[in-house]
Amino acid sequence: MHLDLWMCSPPLLLLWITLLSRASGTPVPAQNHSPESAAASAGGERLLARAKRGWVWNQMFVLEEFSGPDPILVGRLHTDLDVGNKNIKYVLAGEGAGTIFAINELTGDIHAMKRLDREEKAEYTLTAQVVNADTDEPLEPPSEFIIKVQDINDNPPQFIEGPYRASVPEMSAVGTPVTRVTATDADDPVYGNSAKLVYSILEGQPYFSVDPNSATIKVALHGMDREMREEYLVVIQAKDMGGHMGGLSGTTTVTVTLTDINDNPPKFAKSLYEFVIPEDLPIGKMGGKVKANDRDIGDNAKSTYSVMEGDEQGMFEVVTDSQTQEGILRLKKPLDFETKRAYTLKLEATNIRPEPTGGGPYKDTATVKIVVEDSDEPPIFSKAVYQLEVNENAPINTVIGSVNARDPDSTASQVRYFIDRHTDLERQFNINVDDGKITLAKPLDRETDLWHNITVTATEVRNHSQISRAIVAIRVMDINDNAPEFATEYEAFLCENGKPGQVIQTVSAVDKDDPIQGHYFDYRLVPEMLHNPNFTIKNNQDNSITVLAKHDTFRRQKQEMYFLPIIVTDNGNPPMSSTNTLTIRVCGCSKDFVVQSCNVEAYVLPIGLSMGALIAILACIVLLLVVLFVTLRRHKNEPLIIKDDEDVRENIIRYDDEGGGEEDTEAFDIATLQNPDGINGYLPRKDIKPDLQFMPRAGQHSGPNGVDVDEFINVRLHEADNDPTAPPYDSIQIYGYEGRGSMAGSLSSLETASSDSDQNYDYLREWGPRFRRLGELYSVGESDRET
Repeated sequence: MHLDLWMCSPPLLLLWITLLSRASGTPVPAQNHSPESAAASAGGERLLARAKRGWVWNQMFVLEEFSGPDPILVGRLHTDLDVGNKNIKYVLAGEGAGTIFAINELTGDIHAMKRLDREEKAEYTLTAQVVNADTDEPLEPPSEFIIKVQDINDNPPQFIEGPYRASVPEMSAVGTPVTRVTATDADDPVYGNSAKLVYSILEGQPYFSVDPNSATIKVALHGMDREMREEYLVVIQAKDMGGHMGGLSGTTTVTVTLTDINDNPPKFAKSLYEFVIPEDLPIGKMGGKVKANDRDIGDNAKSTYSVMEGDEQGMFEVVTDSQTQEGILRLKKPLDFETKRAYTLKLEATNIRPEPTGGGPYKDTATVKIVVEDSDEPPIFSKAVYQLEVNENAPINTVIGSVNARDPDSTASQVRYFIDRHTDLERQFNINVDDGKITLAKPLDRETDLWHNITVTATEVRNHSQISRAIVAIRVMDINDNAPEFATEYEAFLCENGKPGQVIQTVSAVDKDDPIQGHYFDYRLVPEMLHNPNFTIKNNQDNSITVLAKHDTFRRQKQEMYFLPIIVTDNGNPPMSSTNTLTIRVCGCSKDFVVQSCNVEAYVLPIGLSMGALIAILACIVLLLVVLFVTLRRHKNEPLIIKDDEDVRENIIRYDDEGGGEEDTEAFDIATLQNPDGINGYLPRKDIKPDLQFMPRAGQHSGPNGVDVDEFINVRLHEADNDPTAPPYDSIQIYGYEGRGSMAGSLSSLETASSDSDQNYDYLREWGPRFRRLGELYSVGESDRET
């Protein structure tokens, strides 16, 4: 196949493109240069030149992609200038020129030098031109043309997103979609069948199928059970060329998982369970386990348990363990071996999720036999709390009440009773160990303790470890054993200028007793005061009275204070009474009856002293006291030690150890007591390690000849007594002072003027066994002396 194309332009360029088909392999025919054709060409040229010169005809050419490696002829360029003229050459420019496409400069042949791949580039735009071979000057304007690469089936289908995973519920109907796969083909979808794909299933029959066009995978088998097989591997093929022979193909895998549905009921591992439960098992504790297995998984396998029959008294419950899905049998009420020794229960396990198909039943039942095991139980009191009453005047050994406990076991052990003395520290009650009667051990006082709460224990004789307790609340009942008395210590005031009938004081009473009907007090004056001329009382009808004055002639100069005894009686059975005295002071009052003075002025005025004179006397007394205090202070600051010869320290220093007599006091300097080294600071003790840090105390500033020894020692003694760092023995202080020496001289023999021979130590032997060794060391025999 060849095409001759004349492109008219000044000068005229002939573009001769020959298209080669890889499929046909047709050879390119040789060019015909007969005179007739030359004449025809020349005539055509003149015709076209006369019509129009200066246009370019752009042509698109199609070339199949090829894989090489040999170059392939694309086409041939020819110009009318190439008529024996050897001084021209053909030039090719544009996309791929010089790399993919090459041109023969002399002949104009265009060859494809590299592999043409439509998937990489589908078309190329090139420009052809004729230039002078020597000067490269263009002889014609450039002509542009396009080479389009035609597709061939050289790319297989590919599953970009594979491999796939999908799921579908078990027991799904035939035709239920599972998933969809997608393959792509890089070939041209609009040219031929190179990109037309058809899908098929290579592996996974008869369980699944695939739609050949949409690639949708569907369920192909009815009744697929997850419990039989959970996972399937499906292989899908995509083939191009419409699935015909010779097409390319690609495959992918799809892993299909069957998801669980609730299509299996729970099933007990055993139809009969037997448990032995002790009767003392605490409420809420586990008595046994049951298990209903379910072939489903997840929430579809979860079950709840319930007691259907055999538990009319509501003794048991079954709860589900969330981790193991076991049924935990627990107690709701305490068991009693003596009452009922066995139970037969019917348990049911039911799935939490309902079955989707409406079938069933999705439940199962089992029988549970429970045997109650006898346990040694503690005694049981007839009551948890006992309330007893006793009068507060009850005599000793009065029976207040009793408690009762029994052993619930079949052996019926005898019970002993005791009082927990931690609840009866004063031991006011006793109990009979055999019959539980509680008696009074000490008198009671309701006004001190209204209630007594004690704990009574009951213990089995056969097993002392079995103990139970009960609370006994004893209420002390009131009797009228307290007489009423004034509510407070009243002190009444009476104005001198008062009028007859003036209110002196309102008096009320209190009673420690607490009668049921309430208090009612009767007030009256003692018989000898019934007809007194000064005071009377008035009942206020509210358990109080008002004391009134009978006249207005009360004077402090005549009598300053009056005492009014009053008898108060309660309404008890028998009634109790007491005599209380009201003290009444006569006072000076203002016109408004406001008390101003009661006793000071009453004592002063009769002797003729005014208030101003009394103040002057008191001022003189205070002045004398101040002068006396200053005088004593000055006398106290005079130095006690005038000279060293008058030192009186031997009269105050005491030694508890054996010393050298009176002369030994010279070894102690009284100035040391002043602690001259510690005046400016605190000297820590050297005999102990103090635990606390104290502030340094101020030193004495008096001179050596002005020491008040008594005061000094008292101060030091007070400091030592309050010093936590002081040693645990009696001591004023420890001083690091050696002293001035002793008149007795040194006891050392190093500096003595006499020799050992001049001294006779024989008397040491006469001092007894303790000095025997010393006598042997210092005593010498005749031989030694001669030596």
